[in-house]
Amino acid sequence: MSDQLTLAAETRDRVGKGASRALRRDGRVPAVIYGLNQEPTSVHLEEKALMKALMTGHFMNSVVMVNGVRTLPKDVSFHPVSDRPIHVDFLRIGEHSTVTVAVPIVFADEDDAPGIKKGKGVLNITRHEIELVVDASDIPSEITISLAGLEIGDSIHISDVKLPKGATPAIDDRDFAIATIVPPTVPTVEDEELEAEVAEAQAAEAAAEDEPVVEPNDDDNDDDKITPQKKD
Repeated sequence: MSDQLTLAAETRDRVGKGASRALRRDGRVPAVIYGLNQEPTSVHLEEKALMKALMTGHFMNSVVMVNGVRTLPKDVSFHPVSDRPIHVDFLRIGEHSTVTVAVPIVFADEDDAPGIKKGKGVLNITRHEIELVVDASDIPSEITISLAGLEIGDSIHISDVKLPKGATPAIDDRDFAIATIVPPTVPTVEDEELEAEVAEAQAAEAAAEDEPVVEPNDDDNDDDKITPQKKD
């Protein structure tokens, strides 16, 4: 079960871009709490405390108590350049609300997978997390999947995964794949020939760029002016 986190918040008196920028300059992060048929509440959090919670690695699938209100983080927006958090959405939930969360997958027993250990196969992961429908009081921090006994060509589907009691996949209309043991990638003769052709073409193009360009003079004599061609 994931740990419960706690964050202190203060109510926002003003909303809007200008007010949000002012908060961020003061080391605060604007946020909103909504859900349970109640009016949304605009708050702001200390950026350092929020970053500490984010660094746990399971912030998005943890119950977060914000000023005593039980919530589930639904979205965190980050600045495109600095990667600092700039806004958070929290969903109010009851103690035993049914929630949908994305739970990280951890693969174990790689040394016990013949396809990897002996066959030098590679674990091709198609899903790094599983969306589960669970009770808010029993959100798992991660799902561990054993690779023991798997050979090259074997796949792991959601039906192969033992989920925590009461948890069900959010996607229930198909038996989706999570990972496959694939053969090791070995360069073929065709691959090597193609790489050689590409290298030869690139060398020829570079040489052509360095060739001088002949430009005719404006006068009537037969001499031409030669100027080196500049690279772009």
